[in-house]
Amino acid sequence: MGVQKFKTFDEARRALWLPAGDPRILERMRRLAEMRQPHGQVRHGVYRFRTIEEAKVRSKRPHA
Repeated sequence: MGVQKFKTFDEARRALWLPAGDPRILERMRRLAEMRQPHGQVRHGVYRFRTIEEAKVRSKRPHA
């Protein structure tokens, strides 16, 4: 995909839209759906450990 230049934000905004029935719509929807998929495990919160050994054990344990 080449680089496009725009003089205004409105021109750039209009360039994002595809006409109804354009077959590229499905490909764009697929790429957007892939971006929302979680990649790997997400850790929530902050953990504090007394020793480095406790931290290592925690890092090897699967997350719920």
